Amino acid sequence: LVPMVSSLEEILKVKELLAEAKGELEREGTPFDRRMELGVMVEVPSAVQLADRFLREVDFLSIGTNDLIQYILAVDRSNRRVASLYEPFHPAVLAALMTTIEAGKRQGKRVAMCGEMASDPLCALLLLGMGLEEFSMGSLYIPVIKKAIRSITYQAAKSTAQIVLRMDTVGEIKRYLFEQMRQLGMVELLEMY
Repeated sequence: LVPMVSSLEEILKVKELLAEAKGELEREGTPFDRRMELGVMVEVPSAVQLADRFLREVDFLSIGTNDLIQYILAVDRSNRRVASLYEPFHPAVLAALMTTIEAGKRQGKRVAMCGEMASDPLCALLLLGMGLEEFSMGSLYIPVIKKAIRSITYQAAKSTAQIVLRMDTVGEIKRYLFEQMRQLGMVELLEMY
């Protein structure tokens, strides 16, 4: 899994280096996994825009939400003056996630997510409805996210995502998702989080 990829040239260079390393291992007689998959992190806006092209060269994508949100919104999340502008539910962020997930579906390849969004129950319902199937998170969050995902049908999550993706503001998105959690009797999950 290669981080911070922003261009197809970088992927092609990595593939060249991997082929070189595999050749060396073969010549040495050193065993290695010949079917090892290659994936790239989607952490910058250019990777979102090129997701379809990237997927022609790699086996899977993993969306790194912490950096991707920061770069889409031009917000340094560690700077106290602007950290409040770092917002996972920003419509531009959600559109970028949807673009990436749809690229994976079109290419028949996996798209995973790591980062804080994957461990937030409010996000989990939305991400599930957007078609995300692989969530990576710290073990502490697994029971909460597992419960959230099991509490809703895929069709209901998909309907929720379709509605949210048409919304224009962070406030209306959060209010709507919180109401969905309340109707599903899952508000306590947000408190646990």
